[in-house]
This record gives sequence, structure tokens and C-alpha cells, in this order.
Amino acid sequence: MRLLVIEDEVKLAQYLHKGLSENGHVVDLAHDGIEGRRLALGGEYDLVLLDIMLPGVDGFGVLRAIRAEKRNLPVLMLTARDAVADRVQGLEQGADDYLVKPFAFSELLARVGALLRRGQNGSGAATVTQLSLADLDVDLIARRATRAGERLDLTAKEFNLLTLLLRRRGQILSRTTLAEQVWDMNFDSDTNVVEVAVRRLRAKLDDPFPAKLLHTVRGMGYVLEDRGA
Repeated sequence: MRLLVIEDEVKLAQYLHKGLSENGHVVDLAHDGIEGRRLALGGEYDLVLLDIMLPGVDGFGVLRAIRAEKRNLPVLMLTARDAVADRVQGLEQGADDYLVKPFAFSELLARVGALLRRGQNGSGAATVTQLSLADLDVDLIARRATRAGERLDLTAKEFNLLTLLLRRRGQILSRTTLAEQVWDMNFDSDTNVVEVAVRRLRAKLDDPFPAKLLHTVRGMGYVLEDRGA
């Protein structure tokens, strides 16, 4: 899943980024309300973790902007404020859940998982939980990928790489984009981490099957698409 964390406490934001990434999510960070609002409205996210006390635009302002344009995007409010009035205000303005700092990371993971599952069982926001292309099917909640009914044995990074390519099917993604989105690193031309990961993913995704989905576009990057037609 792709998550957006809007949090001005840099250490906490980095802690959340590390923990959520280690649990298989692709995570973007914003440290103020203006940048957070821009990313939330312009990007494709499955969940937003939103602090209230933000510079530029506070969390309530960001929440209002999200609800005006993306009514079904789940939002989990994170704040040091524990007054009932603040919790009520956040929920009334459209927050899906509320977590008061300090919190246990295990509780945060449980809240995130619950919000993401709502889209799967129809009881809440319409979160996308299934992706497919040709005979490839990906379950984002179970983190399971199958092709022609056969389970693909993917590592966490390979699954995240496949998910990114599948979300942006038909688009050529550069090595820089893949490095930034999957590994959260600035691309170094002397590093072959992307090529190695793509090669390993292709061995599992394409090599056992006659139709190839993962293609290299020379000098530009990689694209996932069905060229069978």
C-alpha cells in the first residue's frame, strides 16, 4: 500500500517511515501542511496519516481539502492533543480514526490495517485492494501475487516494485523513479540495485510464462503492460 505521512516532527516522521516501510508499505513524507496538502491531492494514496499541529496549514485545513476532492481517501489523525473537543472536530470534519501521541507502533499498525481493510469488506472508504493485468492478480492486503493462478514467491521489495509498476501500468518508469519510490533513495548511477531487483522480479513474473509483462525500454526505464494483442 502507498501511504502519506504528514508530520512536522522530523524524528517521528522518520520513525514512522522506517516502521511502515519495513511492514511492506511505500511511504511518502511531508513536514508541513502546504506540502502535505499538495501531495495528498496530487498523488495516489491508500491512506494518509495526518498530524494536526502543522506549519503552513494545520491538519484540519489539510483534512478539509482532502474531503473536498477525495471523499473516500482514509485519513488517520495523529496528534498530541487529547482533548475531546479536538477529537470530535477531527472526526466531524471527516477523519476516519484518531490516535493520540505518544502511541505504541503496534497500535498504529493495527489502526492502519483496519482502515485499509475497510475498502476490502465494503464497510468504509473505497480503498483499492486488488490490482490485475492479464493473468496477473495482486492482493494488496494479503500482499500476495499470482499469475495464471500460481503463487509468485516475492520478497517485500519485489512485491513493492511490482505494485508500483502495476499501479502505473503502461507508463515507462525510470530507474530514478523506481529507486526513489521503492527504496527511498537518490539514484546513484554506480548502483545497480534497480537492475538486479528488476531481473529477479522478471525471473519470477515472466520467465515461467509464455506471455511477458515486464519490458525494458532502452535508455528510458521499465514498463509493465500486456503486449499480447
